Amino acid sequence: METEKDSSENEISLMDLLAVLWQRRKMIIAITLTAAVGVVVFSVISLALPSKISPLPNQYTPAALMLIENRSAGGNLSSMLGNMSSLAALAGIAMPSSSNLSQLAIFLTTTNSLLDSIVDDFDLIERYNINTDRSPRAESREILKKLIETEFNSGSGVLSVSFTDTDPEIARDVVNYIVNYLSMRFDELGLDKNKIEKENLEINLENTYEEILNLEEQVRLIEQSVAAASRTGSLPAISIEINRLSIELSAMRQVYTQLRVQYELLKVSMASEQPVFQILEMAEVPDRKSKPSRGLLCVIVTFAAFFFSVFLAFSLNAISNIKKDPAALAKLRGENETQ
Repeated sequence: METEKDSSENEISLMDLLAVLWQRRKMIIAITLTAAVGVVVFSVISLALPSKISPLPNQYTPAALMLIENRSAGGNLSSMLGNMSSLAALAGIAMPSSSNLSQLAIFLTTTNSLLDSIVDDFDLIERYNINTDRSPRAESREILKKLIETEFNSGSGVLSVSFTDTDPEIARDVVNYIVNYLSMRFDELGLDKNKIEKENLEINLENTYEEILNLEEQVRLIEQSVAAASRTGSLPAISIEINRLSIELSAMRQVYTQLRVQYELLKVSMASEQPVFQILEMAEVPDRKSKPSRGLLCVIVTFAAFFFSVFLAFSLNAISNIKKDPAALAKLRGENETQ
């Protein structure tokens, strides 16, 4: 019997709810339609206006891809990364505990030297209307940190760097600026030992080759003066000089041969190894916006307006019932008097 009674009360309660919605249907429809039409008009206007004055401009997010061999850092590099982690913690930047090159690349994108150079080169203080009277550097850095996104895929070893802006060309240029900065910093830090050794061998090969050409030229000039020296009686001295130059020339040729062998072996070794830092793809001007999703915005606002109108309908109905109930009004008056 109690179950049937509860079921009957629930049924009556549900009918009451439906009755309230039916009584307030015009208000619910009006609010929902007004919100739907309003958000559609807002979206169309924001799309038609220029990005500088649009309340909801299109934003573009180009990305660049870099391949980083995620070797564990050792020696000086490990110590350096440890210091960077400490500095990042003080700055409120979270870094993973293990030291590797991908973490270093991500950390470099948050350094003040990079952020300040981007601000200066692209005049972002004026572009973003940053107040120059109140810490423009600090504010511009905070804005950039929100717009720059980095993501490292540990499985593929690919680091993605992106930047969001209303101008697709500026967004592309900023991303490529970051990529070139990372490449330069990796070279300066000497993280790719093979690349440094290759550059040193190329310099030594060039210097040795120039020295060989210089010695050969000296030998040639001395040999041309042998005839004149035989008439003046200084032939023995010239012969000694020729022998000395020949010995130096022979030694330099041997050095050049050894350097060349090392260079070729290193090239073969580098061909079989993955470089520490490699640019896979530079950023391009995107032809599609990344946000906002105006369609999704219209759906969300419409549903929010509908649920708000339903809530308002029940609230108005509750207020109306309270006004019709003397006992409830008396309680309210008593509470007010007590208060």
